[in-house]
Order: sequence, then C-alpha cells, then structure tokens
Amino acid sequence: MSIMKMRTSYAITSDRTRLHCITWRWEWNSMAKRYRIDKNRTNRRKNDLYETGRDWREEYRADRRRIEEYEAKRRKWNRRRVRIQRAKQVLAVCCICAVLLLLGYRLILYLMRERLEVESFSFTESARELRNPNRGFYHLYRFQITEEPEDYKALVQERYQKDTDTELTLVQISLQAYREKEIGERGLENIKELFSALGELDKQLIIRFMYDEDGENELYEPESIEIILTHMEQLGPVLCEAEKDIFVIQGLFTGNWGEMNGTRYSSSEDMRLLAEKLAEVTDQSTYLSVRMPAQWRGILGLDDPAEALATHILAGRLSLFNDGILGSDSDYGTYLTEDFVGIDEYGRWRRAEELDFQRELCRTVPNGGEVINENVLNDFENSAKELAAMHVTYLNTDYDEKVLKKWKDTRVAEEGCFEGMDGYTYMERHLGYRLLIHDTCLKPSKDKKSVYAAVHLKNVGFAPLYKIPKIKLILYSEEEGQLPPMEMSCAVDQLVGGEERDALQMAGVKIAVDELKRGRYEVYFFMEDQDTGRSILMANEEEEEEYGYRIGTIVVR
Repeated sequence: MSIMKMRTSYAITSDRTRLHCITWRWEWNSMAKRYRIDKNRTNRRKNDLYETGRDWREEYRADRRRIEEYEAKRRKWNRRRVRIQRAKQVLAVCCICAVLLLLGYRLILYLMRERLEVESFSFTESARELRNPNRGFYHLYRFQITEEPEDYKALVQERYQKDTDTELTLVQISLQAYREKEIGERGLENIKELFSALGELDKQLIIRFMYDEDGENELYEPESIEIILTHMEQLGPVLCEAEKDIFVIQGLFTGNWGEMNGTRYSSSEDMRLLAEKLAEVTDQSTYLSVRMPAQWRGILGLDDPAEALATHILAGRLSLFNDGILGSDSDYGTYLTEDFVGIDEYGRWRRAEELDFQRELCRTVPNGGEVINENVLNDFENSAKELAAMHVTYLNTDYDEKVLKKWKDTRVAEEGCFEGMDGYTYMERHLGYRLLIHDTCLKPSKDKKSVYAAVHLKNVGFAPLYKIPKIKLILYSEEEGQLPPMEMSCAVDQLVGGEERDALQMAGVKIAVDELKRGRYEVYFFMEDQDTGRSILMANEEEEEEYGYRIGTIVVR
C-alpha cells in the first residue's frame, strides 16, 4: 500500500507521459503479481521502458494479449479440472451405492434365509399290498335278466359277502331271455336294480353282456344283428348312469360266453357296427374291449396303434381282453401259430408280432383276462415277463387254479423288496399300476418368495394308470389347519410300467411363501381317483397320513 502512495504522489509532479508510464507500471506490477510473472524480467522491462521512453502502449497491449491468452488457458484447464473432479465424485458415489446395494442384497438374502427353512423327506420302496381301484385280481359273477321280479340288492349282498380281497369284479349279464325281442320294461328295471346294488359294493365293474351261458352260442345268439343293436340302445341310459362304477365293458354281446368266438357276427363290418353303437350309447370314460388284437385292427381298419389313436376317437376307448393268456403258443387261437402257412381269415399275427402290438396299444387302453392250461409258458418267470409286455391290468383269481397254484409254489428270486415272495402274491402286487414316490424336493427360489415342490414318481406295475387322477399338494399347520389344496401337474399317464418300470415323471407346483403366515407347515402329497374319490396308495414303506404322504416341512419365521 505504501508503494502505491509513493507512486501516485510522484505522478502528480511529473509530466503526462511519465504519469502514464508509472500508471502502467503499477498495473503491470499488479498483473504480474496476480499471474505470477517472473519479477526480475518484469522489473527490467519496467526500467527499460522508463529510461528509454519507448512506446509503452504497444508493450502494454502485447502483455495484455499474453495475459488474456494465459487467462483463457487457465479458465479452460479450470473447467476441465472441475469436470474431472465432478466425474470422480460421481464415480465415487456410484461405487458407494453399488457397495451399499450389494451389502443390502446380501443382508436381505441372509434375513430371508433366516425366515425360511425347508426340509424334504426320503422314501423307500415297499412290497406291501395296495388296494387301489381299477386293477388286480377279480372274481366272476353271473346274473340272468328276465321279466320276473328279483331282489337284486339281496342277491348281490349274498353273492359278494365273502368277496373282500378284490377291487374289481367281472359281472356277466345274460340276455338269453331276449334273443328274439326287445328287453321288456320289467327287464330294464331289473338291470337298473342290479347296477344300483353293484354300485354299493365299492368295487369297479368289468361288465360282459352275453346270450350264451354254456358254450353253445349258435343256439342262443340273436339271428338278427338289429336285435343286438336294439339291446345296446336300450341299455345305454343304464350304462351311462353307472359310468363311475364301470371300468370296462368286455365284448360286443356276441360269441360263446360273450367272448366273441363262435359267432355269426365275426366280420369286420359287423364288429365295427356293434362297436360303434356300443361306444355311442355309453359314456366316453368307459372302456370297451374285444377278444383279439386282430379284431381291434379289423374294427379300426388300421394296423398301427399310434396311427389309429391319432385318427379315431374309438381307438382311445377300445381295449383288449384275453381269456386264453399263456394257454398255448397261440394263446388258444388268439394269435397265429408259428407253423401257420397262408393267409389268416381273421388277420391274426404270430405271437412275437402280437406282443409288440399290445406293448404299444396297451400304453393307452387296458388289457386283462384269464391264464389257462398249465404248461411251461405260464411258469412264473415267463408269465411275469409276458404280462409286463402285454401291460396286463386284471386277471381272474379263480381260473386256472393249476396255473395259479404253480405261481403260489414259486419263490421270487429278483433282488429287492420282493425277494422271497411267492409268485401269486408278486403277480397281485404288479397287476395294473403300482406307483411309488422315488424322491421329493422342496427348493426355495433365490429371492425366497416361493418354494417349488417336486415329487418324482415311478410305476413298477405291469400297466399304466389309465384314468388320470387328481394330484394335489396340501399344506397343514397347527395354527391354520389345512390350507386349500394345490393342483400338481404331472404326466402320470406316461408312466406305462411293464418293461419301462425305471422311468420317472415329476409332479410339481410352486408354493407362494408370501401368502403363508409365520409358522411351521407340513407338506403332503395326495393322489385321488376321480371316479371313486378314493386315495391312490403309493408303494412306499412310509404310511399315508390323514392329508396324504408327508414329503417335507416349510418353516416361515
């Protein structure tokens, strides 16, 4: 400040030029100090200009330009430095936010892990008896229909009094009294009462209508096919009303004992007419059946089951029954013999070819009948192999006694839970479907908002479960009781059993954890037959409980 005063007082006593020079020197000194210009250089220039008296304006303008350029560069670099600093700050903030988010996510997972716990249970195969619908051995009963009143309720109770060991029954219904006429009003009423009484048995029905009871069909079968068609039409309402009790209708009312042999209506055209009429008057869920694979092919007009199933509705309902199983190499005329030469009038194939046909067809429709005529073919080991290939669902438990006794006297040699069991019991366990729980899994999602419940099923029986069941998952807690069942999706019909007994299918459903209150939930697997409402039992050591098979637990905290 003292320097400014000195220079100012000096300028007052000097001429105008010297005043400007001193003023410039003061401005220069201020700018040099501001912009850190070399002081020695600045002083020398000030002295030179002062002593020589050169034009200070030009020098001043040059210095101003340099200073302005310097200041412009400084402003540019300052802006760049600010941008860099801001970018660093933004990057730092982003990094901090990312770290916080990661820590928060891990904290949430930790907290969710703490509030959700699951446990899955393991299962073991069992050789126990399973009283499941639509499979197993059956007893045979015959009823005659006439125009006379009959107490069918009492009659059925009397005949079935000791039949406590089966889930199926074969009911032969003789229409011999109507071979030349329509069924009368009293006869139809008797049939209704018969089915009403049978419906109280808690058994599934195999129905066979027939005109012959003694193997003399030519004496009793109607001479006109129109009479048979009329009888089918008359019986339609009764059969539809009893559809939940009927598993399969055997035959087309024709042949000795209704077995479609020794009949005048054996042509493909006649059989097709009868089969289509019977399919028309009965419920879509009721299976029909014919005696030979050749008859099935004749009715459908196709040799390939897959093609027939894809193009004909009837193919998905028309099954087989065989009352000559393993009785001979041809199953008593069911197939061609190996030494046959020529063209068969029925269109039959040799045994190996017919077994391949049944192996494919009976993945979709049932098969059953009787084993007859004790011989080497129906020894236990070969029988088990053949019945598995044919996908046999049901057999007569009364015939042939010699074959059945041979099975009872044989011991099972295969490793596993059936080792040492007698052959007859082994057959009973494997007729039809035999489902078991192979393993279970309760898997939480990554965000812990849901649990996926999976049950892997296996079918070690001879045949599929033909009527699709309801499969449910049930949660139960002591606080809330039973929660509404959840439907599980599963292609259980693809478990065909037999030679594919190791195949697995998964039943699965997603459980929404957010909808559950805090507490412990028991998880149950349940399979139900749609017709009877009965539980389908699993072939496991673990017992079915009140709500099904307990497959695990879920704990929500």
